[in-house]
Amino acid sequence: MGALTRLIGFLRPYVWRAAAAALALVVAAGSVLVLGQGLRLVVDEGFMAGQPGMLDRALALTLGVIAVMAVASALRFYLVTWIGERVAADLRHAVLSHLLSLEPDFYERNGVGEIQSRVTTDTALLQTVLGSTFSMAVRNVLLLAGTLVMLVVTSPRLTALVLLGLPLVLLPMLIFGRRVRRLSRLSQDRIAELGSYAGETLSGIATVQAFGHEAEDRRRFDSLVEQAFATAGARIRQRAWLNGVALSLAFTAVGVILWQGGHDVLAGRMSAGELSAFVFYAVLAAGSVGVISEVAGEVMRAAGAAERLFELLDAQPAIAAPPQPKPLPTPPRGAVSIDGVRFAYPSRPRTPALDGISLEIRPGERLALVGPSGAGKSTLFALLLRFHDPQAGAIRFDGVDLRAADPAALRARIALVAQEPLLFTGSAADNIRFGRPDADDGAIRAAAAHCTEFVEALPEGFDTWLGPGGIQLSGGQRQRIAIARAILRDPALLLLDEATSSLDAESERQVQHALERLMAGRTSIVIAHRLATVTAADRIAVLEQGRLRAVDSHHRLLERDPLYARLAALQLREPRQPAANERLGNA
Repeated sequence: MGALTRLIGFLRPYVWRAAAAALALVVAAGSVLVLGQGLRLVVDEGFMAGQPGMLDRALALTLGVIAVMAVASALRFYLVTWIGERVAADLRHAVLSHLLSLEPDFYERNGVGEIQSRVTTDTALLQTVLGSTFSMAVRNVLLLAGTLVMLVVTSPRLTALVLLGLPLVLLPMLIFGRRVRRLSRLSQDRIAELGSYAGETLSGIATVQAFGHEAEDRRRFDSLVEQAFATAGARIRQRAWLNGVALSLAFTAVGVILWQGGHDVLAGRMSAGELSAFVFYAVLAAGSVGVISEVAGEVMRAAGAAERLFELLDAQPAIAAPPQPKPLPTPPRGAVSIDGVRFAYPSRPRTPALDGISLEIRPGERLALVGPSGAGKSTLFALLLRFHDPQAGAIRFDGVDLRAADPAALRARIALVAQEPLLFTGSAADNIRFGRPDADDGAIRAAAAHCTEFVEALPEGFDTWLGPGGIQLSGGQRQRIAIARAILRDPALLLLDEATSSLDAESERQVQHALERLMAGRTSIVIAHRLATVTAADRIAVLEQGRLRAVDSHHRLLERDPLYARLAALQLREPRQPAANERLGNA
């Protein structure tokens, strides 16, 4: 239950509401207990004594208690439900806020679908438990405790029999409760796997259908569904046993008490009213045990959900700002220094993605990175954005080691245009404004000058909803929106992963003109796939297997570096017959 106790921290801001809910809960439970005494008065003073007036007063008192119980129960329901909704909302906010501080490698290791399931499914389960189930559990625990006290007051002798049988009722709850909690956690993990697979399949539906993979995906999904169902079935069986055993034992105890109490009434050791009250409290106790056994399974599921959520909250970012980050110079110059950098991904610690890279990039310089697939070009981009830290060496931006700077301050001076642009659900203006949320409409239109003609042709212009991932646009149009996003950011360092590779000839001309204007006067590093990009660069860095082979101009590298000459030949084929569709290398 340690995970559930950690939720107390989320309850502290609403301590007064929680106190009011607890008071209403106590009043409602107390009202139910008072009803037992009303029943005793009705039987002893009304029926048995033959006093109609006393019967009327006892009934009036009972109705008054019922009214108090109804008001307190309604207030308790409202307050507890409100607190459950509020805590779930705060928990979602806390988890997502923390997730945004974790580096991309965390998501590669844990899977976006799994994390998404925790943020949605697990918080929804906690919301239900905190909003109703937990309240029911506390209410019935109070009722059970109160009825035990009233049983002692009414008949200590019969209460002794109840207490002797109590361990027999509680023991199954402890045994089956542990099993339910373990299976609940496993069931939630299975559901997360299911959601992750479904999300991945549906997001790549075009590829799935193009390769005729529907039948295989159905088979795999069916297998995951059956695994989740089998786990859920095992959990349900344990809960069914828990409920059945607890209820049968509890109400068997009531029957034994009623039998023994009947003999006591006949022997004159207690009155009929006392027996009626005792049986009333015994039934309340048995009902409370039954409810507790039933909601215990839900509480255990909530414990599993809380564990999964707190695992996310406890994850420490590998990339974080130091306690006293060193400020970056203002205004930014865009100078980059890469000094003896060695980096290997955690999943491949013995295979360096970059091995001893040293490179100086001057402010305003345009540098192209070329090399075969796996050479380390994209890894270098990830280090410049400080998604990872090198295991050896250092990278400096305007003379400041990236590890000494605030990552947010660093990234505020960098813009990235990926080869496959990622747009978000929202309008065209929202996506362009992504890197500068405070930008006005005039700034957005100025940044999107190279794509105004197709954006304004959309049904609502810049306010047109583009759908998830910008699905309503072509690949080239999405790329042009992504470039406008980078232009609006006005960065000191521009990282381009061959931003024009997915455009047609006319769009490429327009975008290239916009990029020329964007790159003028600022440092630009380009992962180059096309020869036109390479020849326009001030210098070219040739990478191979994580090592820097050479840095020079296009013409000198053709003479000096065999790898570069071979890569260029793949595209040129013949000196006078360029093959524009060939590429120099992949990131």
